[in-house]
Amino acid sequence: MSLSNIIGRICHEIFLWGTLVGLLTAGTAAAPAPEKRMRLASPHNIPEGETMVDAVDQEQEGSWYHLRGDAYVENHELLLKADEIDYNDDTGDAEARGHVYLQHFDGGDELWCDKADYNVVQLKGKFYNVRGTSPVKMVVRRGILPTQNPFHFEGEWAERVGERYYLHNGWITNCLAAKPWWTMKGPLFDIIPGDRALAYRSVFWVRKLPLFYTPYFYHSLKRLPRRSGLLTPNIGNSSQFGKVVGFGYFWAINRSYDALYRAQYFSQRGIAHHVELRGKPREGTDFDAIVYGINDREKQGGVMAYVQGRSDLGDGWYARVEANYLSSFLFRQSFTQSYDEVISAEVHSTGFVEKDWSSYGLSVVLQRNENFQSITPGDTVIIRKLPEVDFTSRDHRLWRKFPLWISWDSSAGLLHRTQLTFQTRQFVDRVDLYPRVTTALRWKGFSVLPSFAIRETYYDETQQNGQISGDNAVRSAREVNVDLLAPSLERVFSGKLKHVIETRATYRYVTGVDDFGELVRFDSTELYSDTNEVDFSLTNRLYRKRGDSVDEILNWRLSYDRFFDPTFGGAIVPGQRNVVLSAIDMTPYAFLDGYRHSSPVDSVLRMSPKPGFSVEWRSDYDPLRGTIVNNALGIDVRVGQYGAYVGHNTIRDVPLLSPSSNQFDGRFSVGNENRRGWNGVVRANYDFEYGILRTATAQMSYNTDCCGFSVQVQRINAGTRNDNVFRLAFSVANLGSFGNLKKQDRAF
Repeated sequence: MSLSNIIGRICHEIFLWGTLVGLLTAGTAAAPAPEKRMRLASPHNIPEGETMVDAVDQEQEGSWYHLRGDAYVENHELLLKADEIDYNDDTGDAEARGHVYLQHFDGGDELWCDKADYNVVQLKGKFYNVRGTSPVKMVVRRGILPTQNPFHFEGEWAERVGERYYLHNGWITNCLAAKPWWTMKGPLFDIIPGDRALAYRSVFWVRKLPLFYTPYFYHSLKRLPRRSGLLTPNIGNSSQFGKVVGFGYFWAINRSYDALYRAQYFSQRGIAHHVELRGKPREGTDFDAIVYGINDREKQGGVMAYVQGRSDLGDGWYARVEANYLSSFLFRQSFTQSYDEVISAEVHSTGFVEKDWSSYGLSVVLQRNENFQSITPGDTVIIRKLPEVDFTSRDHRLWRKFPLWISWDSSAGLLHRTQLTFQTRQFVDRVDLYPRVTTALRWKGFSVLPSFAIRETYYDETQQNGQISGDNAVRSAREVNVDLLAPSLERVFSGKLKHVIETRATYRYVTGVDDFGELVRFDSTELYSDTNEVDFSLTNRLYRKRGDSVDEILNWRLSYDRFFDPTFGGAIVPGQRNVVLSAIDMTPYAFLDGYRHSSPVDSVLRMSPKPGFSVEWRSDYDPLRGTIVNNALGIDVRVGQYGAYVGHNTIRDVPLLSPSSNQFDGRFSVGNENRRGWNGVVRANYDFEYGILRTATAQMSYNTDCCGFSVQVQRINAGTRNDNVFRLAFSVANLGSFGNLKKQDRAF
């Protein structure tokens, strides 16, 4: 027998218990917004507002239905099953006893208990000796361990009063095992769905080990789940800094702004301060500003600042900024946690407002580049643009029936350069106009692409014998380029391999740069020089067909420049390191320390014969010196869960160009940061030239179905830094981690 009754709207949100685990992330700035809960279909597709009851035996006394044996009450929102159910159709009261099961279709929550009293009209109920689960959406984000496990909870009894839910003398976890890896236990958990969750006098356990206790824990469940609060402390150890203890506070100012302050105490050095301010003033506009500094006892302290922002201004205009400030190179070498930053001596800042339309682009740029020459205070080269206006155009066709294209680059700006030996005026005018006309001629597979360009550049300040002069300068250059592409040679082997040979020759002639040595270097514009050269290149490509896809498995390019003017119009000064634009386009390694008619032969080989295996080898053979001057080889292998990389880089010692270098890079890994079980990675850089292990990192992780443990040991020996660091972290799946091993420091 079944009964259908219209009993009014039922709004069941009982048992969003999974959100309780969000307590672990209290006070974090990056807490994710809750997703829209899933909706399960009613087994009997009950229309909204109707109720169905059924059992093996059932009796009716007025509005009461006494259901015995496989009893259930089902409506559009939930299914309630038990051995016995007494249900009142008028009041909505349901008393369930014996193997009680409750499922909510809105969200998929499930609950089991011995006894339940619930009123579907007043939204009040109690559940005794209760356990249940609540599904969650898996979080896929770097640094967070993902899982599809539902949250599991157990307690002596649970209760709903109005919009509030209570779990008494219980615990929660998202582990599946009978003996969960982690639990949070407490006498009372209090939830208001969509608002907040609280835990009182709770203890976080890892197996039988109590990790921490808190008398009061808060977590926001709002769509923008940010709330002011203390951050999780971290503890670590460093051979250079001593014991490390960190704490912080997060301030949710309002919906659009928040701030974070974190302090770290280094027992041997002092207290470091980290301040971050984030904001989203309006749609399409946001920013992030960070300041980090320390007053070091050993006088190696300083300040680093970083600002990143973007804004869509409308009508095709947009603005971007990335600004960096570093008070001293010694400070970076002493306190950064990244080996790449330890050896990086450059600080770049750029901001621009830009609009692109059709083939045109207009931008206003502000830029500041600082290059630290040593750790000596003031030994830097600073170049800035305040501002520079660029107006460019890509190739666009002048006439539809004639192959003629025009393009240009143009800029006008106020520039400044300062270093130990000289300093320009605060604002040096520079105007650069660079139009180009290109055409294309094709015959029997041959292609000839000639182009002609004029470059006019005005400066209101120059240099004479290393001293700044107020004399103006106008650089009037003419440029001819002719690209010759021969027909490709092709051959197919066995229908699956295809070999292609491509040849190309480019003739370039530039004249009119008569004052190369008089120009102050601001950027690559001043590296433009006279030249009369031909660039030859030969490229071999090997393609392989796998099913319906075709992949390039080998690319080997050889290139060589012949210079008919070895002086580059007088730009080359014998006996010193020279850099001109033609040389930079050829190879990233400097090779001009005098007059020469030929460049090194540049070889670049990239090979990937099968998935999981790749090789990249770049070398420069200098016929003038009769040897390979630069060589870089890298091999990357991945087989299943195992990965390895070996790399070797050498630079031949040419005193006028660069010091010698001989370094080895290696990495071996098993698994990845999210794989279940044991995972590990070892990375190292060894300098054969000095016999020093520059950096080494070893990280071991163990992940369960719901949490993970990571331990990392790192050594850095570069510049003024000679440090051993120990880091660890405990991660809770889908939520985050605490410890001093941050995501940016992870070796995976």
